[in-house]
Amino acid sequence: MITHLKFMSIPVADQDRALKFYTEKLGFKVATDQAMRPGRRWIELRIGKAETRVVLFTMEGEEGRVGTQMNCSMACDDVEATYRQLSERGVEFEGPLQKQPWGSYVIMKDSEGNRFVVGSG
Repeated sequence: MITHLKFMSIPVADQDRALKFYTEKLGFKVATDQAMRPGRRWIELRIGKAETRVVLFTMEGEEGRVGTQMNCSMACDDVEATYRQLSERGVEFEGPLQKQPWGSYVIMKDSEGNRFVVGSG
């Protein structure tokens, strides 16, 4: 039976720019970076101890997905501290930290304009 989610693809227009953002600003680690064909690479990134990886790749015909709200959420232990740290690194957010009865969150933008909810795990 299915045991886990192997990877999630994030659509990007510029793989080099996105790779720099995710490794330098968010601290993700490169698991795989290999050529597929001229001008296209398969880039898998590790996030901490998580089994699921992030892939910086846009399938042909899916270019319109770049710069949209992603249907997923990134988790952290302390949203306020993460928000401060990422802001200091130049990461852009859609607005200030939001506090709700169920927890805190913020909406982060990546180098490609994709938006992600970042909340407590």
